Amino acid sequence: MALARDGLISERTETVGQKHSERLLPLVQQMLGDAGLILSDCDAIAFGAGPGAFTGLRIACGVAQGLAFGAGRPVVAVGNLEALALAASRAAPVARTVLVAIDARMQEAYWALYSVDRSELAEVTAPALAAADALAEICRDHAPDLAAGNAFRTFQQAIGTLACATAPEASASASSIAALALRKLAQGGAVAAELAAPIYVRDRVALTIDERRSLFPGEKAGRAKGAR
Repeated sequence: MALARDGLISERTETVGQKHSERLLPLVQQMLGDAGLILSDCDAIAFGAGPGAFTGLRIACGVAQGLAFGAGRPVVAVGNLEALALAASRAAPVARTVLVAIDARMQEAYWALYSVDRSELAEVTAPALAAADALAEICRDHAPDLAAGNAFRTFQQAIGTLACATAPEASASASSIAALALRKLAQGGAVAAELAAPIYVRDRVALTIDERRSLFPGEKAGRAKGAR
């Protein structure tokens, strides 16, 4: 979680496992309290809109909408891949093009391509879904300076050896989401709370039993039954 105030961004993280919905609101209250603020002091509420895990996206969007409704403030939806690209480019300032990819499960990855000019990002290729074994070809076709995101760790065998630098541990931090939200807010990118929505990219969340068996032949049938 992050709070942008007077040109500075403070961030707070907590490992909560599957208790995001339980801990999120108390953390908001604590962070605002430590800063001597109340929710209505904020100009807008931002959230990481995706793509990503469906449940996490719905929680993030729903909480942002609820807070915004309560405070009478607009919402800024920030793409997770864009936030990942910003975080990765800050760690590798010489990179002028960044291809980001995250594990989308089911042997697939969400990916996008961004250009970087003095820490300003521009979307070259919009977020899309690709098979894991297509990542290497995508990287060859776009020839980025940097490939970042956990897909380059999860699908290491599929992508082979890349010609560019890699940052498989890079992630979309709350502070990078806040930084992009500030820019979007200044550019008129905020929307009314009821208009905020996640960026899903795909609408399918699980493999069928037969699809799991073909991809994971050693998997026990009992486990596959829960995949439909």
